[in-house]
This record gives sequence, structure tokens and C-alpha cells, in this order.
Amino acid sequence: MRIVFLANADIGLYKFRKEIVEHFCKDNEVIIVLPNGEYIPQLTKLGCTFIEFNFNRRGMNPFADINQILRYYKLLKELLPDVVLTYTIKPNVYGGIACQMLKIPYISNVTGLGTSIENGGLLSFITKALYKLGLKKCNCVFFQNKSNQSLFVDHNMVKGKSVLIPGSGVNLEANSYEQYPPDKTIIKFLFVGRIMRDKGINELLESAKIVKSQYPNTQFDIIGWSDENYDQILKEYQDDGIVIYHGLQSEMHDFYKDTNCVVLPSYHEGTANVLLEASATGRPVITTRVPGCIETFDEGVTGFGCEAHSVESLVDAIIRFLSISDEDRKKMGLAARAKMEKEYDRKLVIAAYEQEIRSIARR
Repeated sequence: MRIVFLANADIGLYKFRKEIVEHFCKDNEVIIVLPNGEYIPQLTKLGCTFIEFNFNRRGMNPFADINQILRYYKLLKELLPDVVLTYTIKPNVYGGIACQMLKIPYISNVTGLGTSIENGGLLSFITKALYKLGLKKCNCVFFQNKSNQSLFVDHNMVKGKSVLIPGSGVNLEANSYEQYPPDKTIIKFLFVGRIMRDKGINELLESAKIVKSQYPNTQFDIIGWSDENYDQILKEYQDDGIVIYHGLQSEMHDFYKDTNCVVLPSYHEGTANVLLEASATGRPVITTRVPGCIETFDEGVTGFGCEAHSVESLVDAIIRFLSISDEDRKKMGLAARAKMEKEYDRKLVIAAYEQEIRSIARR
């Protein structure tokens, strides 16, 4: 079969879906269509062909958006794939419309609601209307958490088949279990993600300031690229000795290995890959009780939950973690790994795609 992937960024396709690309490259012709980036060479080494397709991931210019549909239409008409796999909002919507026009089967993956829906208002209304158009004749829509699936079904954004999958899953070999750090003077907390408001960075910075004033033996490490001009703020907090900012890192495993706990106070997620990777490595997590995060941990067993938008709640969760013994932290890490093995193995996601593509092939 000829399988085309439509995505918005090479880093997401490589970090969270390379096993899916690699799996289908074995017996099929696979073409990836997305903007160019540093991970394209690694993706093409898997056996796929790359076609550069640039667009503004965030802009809502109607003329540019119509043009994107026409560009997808022209490209897919030339490629005539047997099935198209789409990820994130613009490929889901505009790629989906192009597939409908050409009567090409397609499978979409809703990786999260995003701020356009979460924040409500006119933009939310427009986004929901676009999703109705883009997913109208989708063969199957994959959702990464039950809350997102229910919202789409209840608002008639999905009328056909929808399937719940365990996020993007986690590669249990690449994210191998590591022994918990030996009992030592410094307790390390690690934040990994885009440095932006919706990831809870403001709450994290303020909480780190409060916790360090009471527990000087704590360390707060931050990894990720500054997505909303937080450079100066991060520099000020680092100069004051509150956080250590490591910038964007391509390899995360050693950072997970060296930390005691991963903290993600996000406002919304599809499924938080950072929490899956940390848990697979055997690290407890502290995260918000929101869809996409709450499913990834068991309260008091593999981590602690807190309320989104609340510095007080996040500080309480961090102090709860600091109050338990090192042996209990180790047990939480072991339980976190076991949960990933049982519920979030990336092979489960590959199997879900395999099943839907086989169904399309039979028809």
C-alpha cells in the first residue's frame, strides 16, 4: 500500500511516531508530508520518502487556509495514496477535506484540543466548525483521552468511528527503567515541555520560588524551548538560583535518569508524552488533574496530582513528595514503570493503526 503521513512538525513525528512510520515502511511505500526540520534525515533513514510542505501551524488566515487545502488536494491527487494518516489540527482538518474531495480513505489523530478550543469564544466556535468539515468522512478518528473523545462526539464533530488509544504510547526500550537515584542531599525536580503559559510554567516558577525558600536542598531543572518569550524571565529566575534552565535538549533519557520527580502543571494535553517517558524510566510524577495528564498516573501510587492554574495546589503536591521517604519514592517509580508496561506500550498504538488500515485494505 501507499501510505501518506500528514503532520505539522518533524520533531513530533520522530519523537512520538517513528515506530509507526518504521512499522509501515517494512511492507509498504510510506511518504511523509510536512515542513522541513532537523529530524527529517532520521525519519527518511526509516525507509520513507519526504515531501516538504510548509505552512503556518498557528495562523488563522482564511486565504492561507484555503490555499493549504488546495495544495493538499493537488499533492494527494498526484500521489493517489491508499490511505492518509493525519496528525494535529491543520493536517486533520485541511488534509481531511482534501481526502474527502478525492475520496481517499484517511485516519485522523486528535492529539489534544489546543488553546483554540480550550479558551472558548469565537475561535473555539470556528475551530469546532472546521473539525466538523475535516472529520466528516474520516474512516476512523483516534483520540488520546476519553474527555476529548466525548467532547467531539457530543458536539457532532465526529459522526463516524472513533477509537480511544493510549496517547502516542511510549517506547519501553528507548525509555528503559533506571534505578532510582541514591539517597542524597539534593532532591531534583524536572520540568520538560514548551516554555509557555498553557504548560503551567508560571505556576512552576512561582512554586519553585516558594519551595526553595522552605527546602533549600531542592533543585528545579527546566528543559524546553521558550515558546512565548520567557527567555528574560527564565534568566532572572536562574540568576536568583531558583531554577536551572537547560534549553532544548535532543536526548532526554539521562535527564530523567538523574531526577527524583518530573513535574508538569499543564492546563490541557492530549496525552502528556513527558509523563509517559518519565514514568517508563521509573520516576514519580507531579501533574495536574486534567484530561491527558490524570490518566497517566495513579494518585499516591505513581505520583501526586494538583489543580491546574493553582500555585498553592502545586506547592502542596511538591511538599507531599518531599515528606515521604526515599524508599517510598523508589516504590512509586517502580509502580510507574509497571503502569506504562501494562497500559501505554507504544506497540498498542501500532496495533490500533494496523487494525484500521487492514480494514480499509479489505474494503
